Amino acid sequence: MADLRVAVDVGGTFTDICIFDESAQRMRVTKVPSTPDNPMEAVLNGVKRANIDLSRVELFSHGTTVATNALITRRFPKSAMVTSKGFRDVIEIRDGTKDDLWDAYSDVSGPYIRRRDRFEVPERIDYAGNVISALDEDEARRVARLLKKRGVDTVAVCFINSYANASHEIRMREILAEELPEASVSTSAEVLPEIFEHNRFNTTVANAVLGPLVSGYVEELDSSLTRDGYTGELLLLHSGGGSMTSEVVKRFPVRLAASGIAAGAIAAQHVAEQCGHANAVGLDMGGTSTDISLIADGELRETNEWEVEYGHPIVFPSIEVLTIGAGGGSLAHIDIAGSLRNGPQSAGADPGPACYRRGGAEPTNTDANLWLNRLGTDLADGEMTLDRASAKTVIEEKIASPLGLDVDTAADSIIKVANANMADAVRLVSIRRGLDPRDFALIAFGGAGALHGADVARELNIPSVVVPPSPGVTSALGCLLVDIQHDLSQMFTGAADSADAEVVEQHFKELELEGRDRLRHEKVADEDAVFERGISMRYQGQWRSLQVKMGTDPDALRQAVQLFHEEHEKQYAFRQDETPVEIYQLHLKALGRTPKPSFKPSPVGNGEPGEPIEVRDVFFDGQWVPTPVYQRENLPSGAAFIGPAILNQIDSTTVIPPNSSAVIDEWFNIRIALTTEPYENVPASAAEDSTQNAL
Repeated sequence: MADLRVAVDVGGTFTDICIFDESAQRMRVTKVPSTPDNPMEAVLNGVKRANIDLSRVELFSHGTTVATNALITRRFPKSAMVTSKGFRDVIEIRDGTKDDLWDAYSDVSGPYIRRRDRFEVPERIDYAGNVISALDEDEARRVARLLKKRGVDTVAVCFINSYANASHEIRMREILAEELPEASVSTSAEVLPEIFEHNRFNTTVANAVLGPLVSGYVEELDSSLTRDGYTGELLLLHSGGGSMTSEVVKRFPVRLAASGIAAGAIAAQHVAEQCGHANAVGLDMGGTSTDISLIADGELRETNEWEVEYGHPIVFPSIEVLTIGAGGGSLAHIDIAGSLRNGPQSAGADPGPACYRRGGAEPTNTDANLWLNRLGTDLADGEMTLDRASAKTVIEEKIASPLGLDVDTAADSIIKVANANMADAVRLVSIRRGLDPRDFALIAFGGAGALHGADVARELNIPSVVVPPSPGVTSALGCLLVDIQHDLSQMFTGAADSADAEVVEQHFKELELEGRDRLRHEKVADEDAVFERGISMRYQGQWRSLQVKMGTDPDALRQAVQLFHEEHEKQYAFRQDETPVEIYQLHLKALGRTPKPSFKPSPVGNGEPGEPIEVRDVFFDGQWVPTPVYQRENLPSGAAFIGPAILNQIDSTTVIPPNSSAVIDEWFNIRIALTTEPYENVPASAAEDSTQNAL
């Protein structure tokens, strides 16, 4: 009986496994150290450690960093690019911008494919799709044979204006298949049929260089799971917040470039909705980095252009996540000006923080939390024992002595700098857009998010914090909450007021036909297929466009124009209702519904948390404070606290600081209010009595 749903999220330090037992209505989690040299090893170790019977698994979903790491390290297979004569250097010229405009010595990193591996073929199609010059097949075949002689593994075919007519790219792919049958080929018309050549070419190049790497990883993992009893499809989370089967991943591997970080944002949206927060900030703090997402009016923000490295855009719909180098393993150091810094460098999984006793010689956030007693000495349910003496030694040698501080103040300063970095990042995604953080809740998760969440919220005047039941594996949970999803687009330019609604409808029907074919290929039943339309528009004379939702009724186009005015005002603080609006592009999300966990609320108790497992001195606000420590798995829903208190569990530790209150809700989330008034009208006497008894 297939009654288990399994999600695995590979992080920089730990690999998280989340198992939902549908028949028992129970979630269990586990963590294993990541294996950066071979990520699949950690996935299989996690399955073994969790004692998962793969024959009982109905769905196996996976968020992976394989594509991201490959783009960062540039460990690519032998790659080449074939393009129209005269357009060899499009991906090197780029758009002429720089990440740091004022640094004359800083330059954008080079293209993913070197100039000597980029080849030109005579052909030309105009903007309307008319053939001006036919593809020179003799030259195309000569180039293909040259690539074979060079031993090329993967090829990106990028012809100018192929978005309007793909016939030349299709023929080039056929010639390459004849001459290099073992090589993978990506064509820009299939990967991204859009007008701007730099965005289209670079996205296609990224897809090509990732192809053999991702395909090999997915095939090997799929085979291993099947060999051990799994009979379903391996689903991989992609950047747009949906999932793809392993077969589709082989065609569009670049969509995995933000796989892992999307999972956390989806889970944050789920928790916010569960707790009744339409506006929330997701704070996913892991071992290496912190990913910050924004939920406004119940919706995750999305972007259509993003990058792993500046200057190399990947133009696919993606959940908008801001990542900064602030994690449990982030290194504290003193810069050349004598100031204390935190990150972005990280101790990673190996050697890890000094307290792991694996050779780490620099202080990290984990070392500081351990010395301040916010973090206990047992990690991952006793799998790892942390050494406070080692943490103290590196903090004293590297930070306290050089700055003339005692070790307690130095450790506290390390944490404060990390919190300030995260607070600044939250300001970037909220205040910069005219949004007030005080109107939001903070969803704190990841292995270290619950340690820092309340302090970050206090710095931003965010009134409440929510910590999910299993914060350390919440990103893995996000993999269980998504559907199979394809994002399709088609160029369609013209004035909105004179556009023929029937022609627009016909184009959407074509996109829906392609979407349905893809879903059927992934074995999605027609009744489980859902299509969501979108349309990009802009004011006449504008360059950038804005995407809004599009309905299906006869008046949908007029309604979309009105919605465009409203969204433009929200995004840019002005609207021009009298200015003509142009249609730029049509979009379609093709969704294949997948089984999801059905969570059930628990009856809320009387507010008593029971006896703590210990009371230990914890450093808060410049002094050591006796603090009760509870085992979170033993706490009933309704349990209430007046801070300070610490809640331990297998995958994380939650800190409830002084001058705050908290309660365990019916979903077993911890809801923290940054006030001494108990959260959500929990009786003050119950919370106060339980804390006093513990002390």
